[in-house]
Amino acid sequence: MSKVRTRFAPSPTGRMHVGNLRTALYAYLIAKHEGGDFILRIEDTDQERYVEGAVDIIYRTLEKTGLLHDEGPDKDGGVGPYVQSERQAQGIYLEYAKKLIEKGEAYYCFCDKERLESLRQTVAGKEIIVYDKHCLHLSKEEIEEKLAAGVPYVIRQNNPQTGTTTFHDEIYGDITVDNAELDDMILIKSDGYPTYNFANVVDDHLMGITHVVRGNEYLSSSPKYNRLYEAFGWDVPVYVHCPLITNEEHQKLSKRCGHSSYEDLIEQGFLTEAVVNFVALLGWSPADNREIFSLEELVKAFDYHHMSKSPAVFDYTKLKWMNGEYIKAMDFDSYFEMAEPYIRKVITRDYDIRKIAEMVKTRIEIFPDIENLIDFFEELPEYDTAMYTHKKMKTTEESSLEVLTEILPVLEAQQDYSNDALYQTLCDFVAEKGCKNGYVLWPVRTAVSGKQMTPAGATEIMEIIGKEESLKRIRTGIALLTKALEK
Repeated sequence: MSKVRTRFAPSPTGRMHVGNLRTALYAYLIAKHEGGDFILRIEDTDQERYVEGAVDIIYRTLEKTGLLHDEGPDKDGGVGPYVQSERQAQGIYLEYAKKLIEKGEAYYCFCDKERLESLRQTVAGKEIIVYDKHCLHLSKEEIEEKLAAGVPYVIRQNNPQTGTTTFHDEIYGDITVDNAELDDMILIKSDGYPTYNFANVVDDHLMGITHVVRGNEYLSSSPKYNRLYEAFGWDVPVYVHCPLITNEEHQKLSKRCGHSSYEDLIEQGFLTEAVVNFVALLGWSPADNREIFSLEELVKAFDYHHMSKSPAVFDYTKLKWMNGEYIKAMDFDSYFEMAEPYIRKVITRDYDIRKIAEMVKTRIEIFPDIENLIDFFEELPEYDTAMYTHKKMKTTEESSLEVLTEILPVLEAQQDYSNDALYQTLCDFVAEKGCKNGYVLWPVRTAVSGKQMTPAGATEIMEIIGKEESLKRIRTGIALLTKALEK
């Protein structure tokens, strides 16, 4: 078997959609699993949808995700150019379209917009133009006359109207369609640019692509691709169509959902490694149902035969869980570098922010979670004294007021405000009172944080905020409880 060669052929139309990232990832994994080549080709033939700066986004995304191409516009492997507009400028597509015309597999079409609109009809609930092969019957002289006169034209594929076409997909198996359903699709547009479908076939063949990976929305176009390969007498590549990606409501994942692109997710505080891992599982699962993979581990494990036909659900909750697992596994310095900007958004006081970062490392799923977990360090929030009542700790507002009032002078006398020293002091106080730890620690933690849930215990919080702030907050707690109990 020849060396496996796959390609990622994005259009520069904006941010990279999760579906496009998955296509790139699967193409990369198929190539690398077999020791093959992964090629990047920029498909910029649709000039109307071209977005300035989008090519840079493609390069940046592939680099950050580790999907490094072996050939591309910046790495010539001898089958370039790797940008379709450059290939178009060299006349490659027109040359091959004319070869099809010579074989009777394509033809010039000079029909104007008005005539084409007259062919519009409703098929399966959709309004489409079904071309009637009108220009196929023009004589050679008529064609030459129109070309010489500069009449605008397109070049159409000449598909049969009877019989069937069958193609094989590695995921969906053999698919047969009636040729009557195949329209004579345009190969070369009136502006001289090739259509996406035609350029794909020509470029894939000339670049030696052995496996074509794409979304299953292209299943319906595949018979037309096959007919082009057969018309040229070329080998048909292995087709691998990926399942649709949907949201939790089983609708197609749209750009409006806010997390449909790689850059959306990074801006929301997700780690690249977690996103790649998660995207790999959108339509593929390993035999052992394992979930956490590095890119290197994915290369070893990936077998496209284990891909699913069923739509893959983009489970945002699962992605957050997975990201949390990656954060837990990070070395502290790398983690702190990413966490620090989020901490400094909230904390302006002169606190030990490395300690604060350490407190939340195992408690967050995405980095923006940090802000809500630590905002109480900066400023004691307003809180309801009902929080002091805790059934399990056997605390009430009355008992909490008693504890805080009794512990205040002890903490005022305390000089060492390190966590260990404070904890020992509170444990001694507990022993003296003959109660359980929670009976004392719950009201103290509530007073110094003003929160039901905190990333650390009372003494760890007090160590961070220091003696003066700790005492101030405990006095505030006493005042709030006194007021509440007077009502």
